[in-house]
Amino acid sequence: MLSTLLPIAKQFASTVTEITPLGNGLINDTYLATTPSSPFVLQRINRAVFTTPEQIMANLGMLNRHIAQKNNVKLHIPEIVKTIANDALYRDQNGDCWRALSFINNSESVETIETISDAEQAGFALGHFHRLLSDLNSVLLHDTLPGFHITPQYLKHYHQVLPLSDQPKNRYCAEFIARFQGIADDLEAAKKQGLLSLRVIHGDPKLNNFLFDKHSKKIVSIVDLDTVKPGLVHYDIGDCLRSCCYTVKPVRFDLDICAALLKSYLSEAGAFFTEHDYHYLYPAIRLIPFELGLRFYTDYLQGNRYFKVAEPEQNLHRAVDQFHLCESIIAQQPAIKRLISQLQNKVVSC
Repeated sequence: MLSTLLPIAKQFASTVTEITPLGNGLINDTYLATTPSSPFVLQRINRAVFTTPEQIMANLGMLNRHIAQKNNVKLHIPEIVKTIANDALYRDQNGDCWRALSFINNSESVETIETISDAEQAGFALGHFHRLLSDLNSVLLHDTLPGFHITPQYLKHYHQVLPLSDQPKNRYCAEFIARFQGIADDLEAAKKQGLLSLRVIHGDPKLNNFLFDKHSKKIVSIVDLDTVKPGLVHYDIGDCLRSCCYTVKPVRFDLDICAALLKSYLSEAGAFFTEHDYHYLYPAIRLIPFELGLRFYTDYLQGNRYFKVAEPEQNLHRAVDQFHLCESIIAQQPAIKRLISQLQNKVVSC
């Protein structure tokens, strides 16, 4: 691996002593490059997904400049490491685009919430991120992934590629989508009506995109910022809860983790939340696992073109899990809505 990647890594640093795989992202290829001074993160941007890498880097530069003007910032946003030629990207002989980012030392990502404190940290970090960027005009950012988190478009695409299938799990997915496809437009319709506003969103705030300090166990960074764009913060909240509140055997939505995460989130984001923002929290929580299940299943039907897989039916299994999670959320609708109402009252009264 070192011999293959070394010429690329040396575009960003004159001396690189080791290159190792980093993380388990489903889109980009990510490595840790070790140098005599500071290690850095080396990534090959998936051009099949992100067709305009230059826009990704422009967005990240704007985020860094905006947050640098703030006081009492509690999150480290990875900084761009430029090439020796002072460029933000390096394009290799195959046309692949590579970039380097600063590495957050003494940090680690986790795959599951282990304690309520973990959930509180995730909620606070996402809320802090949204609050830091709440005064950045979202129209200044590029839409690096047009159509991302626009559920009605995913549903339309699904109907275009849906084949006939007799496999039981295929029938389950198809029947679930048919039964609940009416929720696909919940957030987009509210946006069109002017009830929800575009803000700067992360786009993919699942749990393993938060970095915990190895010693304090507090979140110190949020990474994987390629999907930062103008959008609805509800997509971020729903995705974060989907990731953090997911439990297995059986698949269910953990309401205790949801309560801890939302409470911490609103301690930061409640400052700019409107009545409509609160109203659409439950639809967002319900929508995101439906949307992701729809995307996994459609990708499976198309031969796994988007998400990386270890075996041909992995995206099918992922879709089934997300639909089970969505079912659990729907079954707990009264309790989740009560929780949101209670948290809203607390924030408003403070």
